[in-house]
Amino acid sequence: MVKYPTWARGSMMVDWEHRIDFERMRKERIKKTQDAMKDQGIDALILWKDENVRYLTSLRAIMIQYRSSTTYGVLLHQDGEPTLLASSGEAHRIEQCMPWIKDYVPIGILEEPGLVDLTVKDEILPRLKDWDVANKTIGLDGHTFMQRSALEKYFPEANFVDGERFMYLSRVNKTPDEVACLMQACAIADSVTMTAIENSKPGVREYDVAAEAMKTLFTHGGEFGHLASPFVASGEHMAPPTRFPTDKIIRNGDVVFIDIGACWNGYFGDCGRATLAGGPPHPMQQKVYTTVYKALKAGIAKMRPGYTNDDSAQEFIEVARSAGLENNFIKLFIGHGCGISPNEPPYVGEVMPGAEEVKFEPGMTFAIEPLIFVDGIPGGAGVRIEDHILVTEDEPVYMTRAPYCEKLLLQD
Repeated sequence: MVKYPTWARGSMMVDWEHRIDFERMRKERIKKTQDAMKDQGIDALILWKDENVRYLTSLRAIMIQYRSSTTYGVLLHQDGEPTLLASSGEAHRIEQCMPWIKDYVPIGILEEPGLVDLTVKDEILPRLKDWDVANKTIGLDGHTFMQRSALEKYFPEANFVDGERFMYLSRVNKTPDEVACLMQACAIADSVTMTAIENSKPGVREYDVAAEAMKTLFTHGGEFGHLASPFVASGEHMAPPTRFPTDKIIRNGDVVFIDIGACWNGYFGDCGRATLAGGPPHPMQQKVYTTVYKALKAGIAKMRPGYTNDDSAQEFIEVARSAGLENNFIKLFIGHGCGISPNEPPYVGEVMPGAEEVKFEPGMTFAIEPLIFVDGIPGGAGVRIEDHILVTEDEPVYMTRAPYCEKLLLQD
């Protein structure tokens, strides 16, 4: 039985308490990936997605909006160390601060044909030839048309396969060190959420709540939130949800929802809470909140080995049905995988066709976030409650601990 950390010890490095062994974590992540490559017959990986680069190299990079897959990459074969391809603006920092990276290639932003062509021809091709894998099975994740064209040009005999799903399956069961990172990320996410709740008062704007919450995130050592734009929505903005903050003034009796989370050392803690600004609550606000709360608890209770994501989803739906609100869910999944990627498979309660049924296994981590709304209620009757959950061999573990709203929760 794997023993997972059960609490967040702190974000600093100290000599008086064992916390997280980052060197061990880096090595374990590479070994897990290479073992899976050998098992599935993948000879090399050429990866560009931010989460895969972080997972295999520990690169904390400047995250330019809309630049994923063109600025950072990683190469890996079944034996040896990864090759990091990263923006030339990172060169000096990588050389000075990342001694575990033995092979670093500075690249431009791969959105011009010449840059793409030369990077593939002069940097990627020679390495895969040296590894004797240029004509073998190569896994790819998200990349551009220009990148694919260059790869097909210079690797005419290669068998390209799906490296994106491969990497997700390699990452899905977390190591104890990864869980420790998630615990700390969730502790920061809780603090961010609490700051937002404390500032959700009549007379302030959604922007103001988001600003105070983000200050807490950075002062606690967070890298960024779960979302590029903090999700703060109040009153009628939660019915239906507007999933970003605005200049709307929070008014007395508004339900205010906060979903910001936190990233710490590459891992995402995801926490969402609805609260009431002032009061008293409208009866429909209480009904919706109580239904979401009960659904959350019922669905999470099934998140253990022996059950599937569909079993969990059915619990959410049954609770909503018993309250007459089964048709009031947002048209979105109820939960999603959450680790070094803020949102990834497996999904719980995905409403779109083709969703996969997956068995729960120890080491999986999820953000579970049912959202129900009823339109036309003064102050809004849209509620989401979200907790970050670790699947173990026994009971599911709540990694987030921010309090629920007692004013909105009806007691049986």
